[in-house]
Amino acid sequence: MWSTDGLTGPDGEDWRVPVSELEQRQTKLSLSLFNNNLESAWINDPVDMYWLVGNRQTGGVHISSEGDVTQYVKSSIERAIFESGADDAPHSIKQHPRMANLQEEIGTSPALQLGRMTANDAAFLQTKIDSKGKDCTSILWKLREIKSSWEIERMKESGEIQRQMFEAINSAGSEAGEGITELDLAAIADSVSRKAGFGGMVRMRKWPMDCDRVVIASGQSGAIPSYFDSAIGGAGANPLASLGAGHKKIRKNEPILVDIVHVHRGYITDMTRMFSVGNPGEIWLERLEDMEEIATNIRNSLARGDSCSKAWEIGHSMSENMGYSEHLMGMPPEQSRFLGHSIGLELDETPVIASGFDSSLNIGGTMAIEPKVIFPQGAVGIEDCWVRNENGLQCLSSGSSFPSWTEW
Repeated sequence: MWSTDGLTGPDGEDWRVPVSELEQRQTKLSLSLFNNNLESAWINDPVDMYWLVGNRQTGGVHISSEGDVTQYVKSSIERAIFESGADDAPHSIKQHPRMANLQEEIGTSPALQLGRMTANDAAFLQTKIDSKGKDCTSILWKLREIKSSWEIERMKESGEIQRQMFEAINSAGSEAGEGITELDLAAIADSVSRKAGFGGMVRMRKWPMDCDRVVIASGQSGAIPSYFDSAIGGAGANPLASLGAGHKKIRKNEPILVDIVHVHRGYITDMTRMFSVGNPGEIWLERLEDMEEIATNIRNSLARGDSCSKAWEIGHSMSENMGYSEHLMGMPPEQSRFLGHSIGLELDETPVIASGFDSSLNIGGTMAIEPKVIFPQGAVGIEDCWVRNENGLQCLSSGSSFPSWTEW
């Protein structure tokens, strides 16, 4: 028999989601199902399962509008019990039945996460569960937009580790100067996060997206487009990993954009800063100042309760007045049409600072704001993560405590 003694964070810290958190989330989802006239839901997406029951073991969770919650586990049930709170777990945990017997076991016609599954998986599950085509995907996403104080604290911790990654890059770059490669710098940042507990995965909602969490684009690398829906592509390590740091060596007087995603206990923060070996030229510093001005105005817009589409209009209009219409978040035809994205257990949560997102950032909502401009000679931008509270927006990453541009 294996032991749960090894299921800890550094120095034996208990990194499980508190039972009180799980209880609150399950209550909120049950109430939301009731308000949407849904009898129950079957949750089998790994991220949503983790949010709901504190683990991501193979199987699914059946939750009713009356508050009954049962997790059915294929593997590993012992680990699921421990990570859900052991004897204090707020829900039942059972061995997953044969798929032929699942409908009889749950006894209802649950809504499915049709927005999370491939067509084949959805079709198969619907042959086993009489869901009547009901979808609960957006209900989960809406609930997760508002972070609890516990979640916000995890994101603050992520921001602290992220700062250490930037400090490590700064130290290595200032020591090495010209000649070090983008991937060399990325490896230095990676080592910091691994020691702090990074699990190796950055979760994304949009299928089939994946991302490199340490994007370093120096000079002309900053202009290379990629598959990724973002301003910065970068060369990447190879055609399959065609995003982020590449084999290019750092050169003097060119802009070096460093965009780091860190994940701490599942929670993500995102931050961008600029570096250079020597003075990159006044034009690049002016461009960064412009991006900082746009970011400030976007934050002010969100803080006063404007919709995310209004915040986009403000930032986009400013960029046009500054002369960046052909450079904001990329160059034609590869320009991205957003200036920020909600963030949490996934990198690309909702709402987004873009046209069509007519809701505001809720109190408790968390947003990465990232105006960037791209030119053939390189890219420049700024990014930090923020949470909206009663007093406005509070920074979850480094903000003004880490310089926006550092010369080596």
